[in-house]
Amino acid sequence: MDGRTPGVLTRGHLCCHCLLLETEQGLVLVDTGLGLRDVAHPRARLSGFFLALLSPEWREEMTAARQLAQLGYQPRDVRHIVLTHLDFDHAGGLDDFPQATVHLLRQERDAAAAQATWLDRQRFRPQQWGTRANWRVYGAAGGERWFGFDGVRQPEGLPPEVLLVPLPGHTLGHAGVAVRRDDGHWLLQAGDAYFHHREMDLERPWCTPGLRMYQALMEKDRRARLDNQARLRELRRAHGHEVELVCGHDPVEFEHVSGRPLGAPAGAAQEPARGRGFAPAGGRA
Repeated sequence: MDGRTPGVLTRGHLCCHCLLLETEQGLVLVDTGLGLRDVAHPRARLSGFFLALLSPEWREEMTAARQLAQLGYQPRDVRHIVLTHLDFDHAGGLDDFPQATVHLLRQERDAAAAQATWLDRQRFRPQQWGTRANWRVYGAAGGERWFGFDGVRQPEGLPPEVLLVPLPGHTLGHAGVAVRRDDGHWLLQAGDAYFHHREMDLERPWCTPGLRMYQALMEKDRRARLDNQARLRELRRAHGHEVELVCGHDPVEFEHVSGRPLGAPAGAAQEPARGRGFAPAGGRA
């Protein structure tokens, strides 16, 4: 699954990669990962199918809420949450931040709420949507162009340094979230548009067999998903000096951009990660 665990019988490790942004409008979270209520009551909140398939680690200290506390913040300090999509492992912590405005694409909200298929009912969990009255959605019309991507929206109430970038395929309303950093360069959190850092290899894209199977299982629009992966590689080729890509689950990318090991919460004393196997923009792992 993860491409670095020795042996197929050894448990692999992925992450739920969230971003914490400090802005003049308050703290902003990009995705929430699993939440405190998921840890406390997993069988009531998540489907038995995914509990058996993925076997999450139930570590309360790794939830966004507890990591924020380790950094000296309170849940009320989070004013906005920007979601790549509504899968249970990206939106499980919404209830931990009841005062935050939640921003997502309208097509994602509508498709998740429809619960149209058996798999939709397993992946989209209304049990996690206690803050639904705070959701603010954005339609397909309008938007701006950003590095060749159309329909890009600036969430209301947030600075122009935070953008929703439509990247459908994994889900129908899936989006990336672009953040302009203090140095002027962009970081694009691409969510589940891809799962393994070597999928963005410019010469020989590659993914582990397990993650290839998982992406095929979860995709809502295969052509759109693969087209958007190709567009992200082209973005890296043409603008890798301006835009850094990370996805939602790759441990190598997480350790590279966070500077800490995969299993260590933010703010804890630790040795910095070495970014094992990460290829700089334009390079190969």
